[in-house]
Amino acid sequence: MKAGEIKRGSVIEVDGAVVYITELQVQTASSRSGNTLYKVKGRNVVSRQKFQGSFKGDEQVQPVELERRPVQLLYQDNDGCTFMDKGTYEQFTFDRDALEAELPYLTEGLEGIFAVLVNSEPVGIELPATVTLEIIECAPAMKAASASARNKPATLATGLVVLVPEYLAQGETIKVNTITGEFMSRA
Repeated sequence: MKAGEIKRGSVIEVDGAVVYITELQVQTASSRSGNTLYKVKGRNVVSRQKFQGSFKGDEQVQPVELERRPVQLLYQDNDGCTFMDKGTYEQFTFDRDALEAELPYLTEGLEGIFAVLVNSEPVGIELPATVTLEIIECAPAMKAASASARNKPATLATGLVVLVPEYLAQGETIKVNTITGEFMSRA
């Protein structure tokens, strides 16, 4: 597959190591003859070491076969997050560093979480496209604010801070895009 087809949650082989992609940044060149650059961050599946690399858009990368299984978050503690496979009831734990990008969206009872497995070993999780979170702290709502007015920062139940329209108030629930981290709508 070409580097342009890499997505967050992809698993590729780089220099003999299997890497789970956790972040992707696309950099387009300013000149016409320039090439798009795909900067990726991830984790080596075997050693759990962090990985950073970049690929040109037409560069070939080797995808790795993976399996997605529905899981449920059981609990979070100082060690990490423990999940249970909904089919086999098998439990596994990821440390907090491994789920750095996903932690701000994880809540108890969240549906639509999938574990990504390579050779039957869990390497990461895949979140639903949107999550519903409660606003726990923000500036007071403005009565005359319109939907197209300015935005204000709001702290959500998981600690995530997103920009929301001025008409929203503390205690309301909103939908947040898990890929971009942006406010989408009221829940």
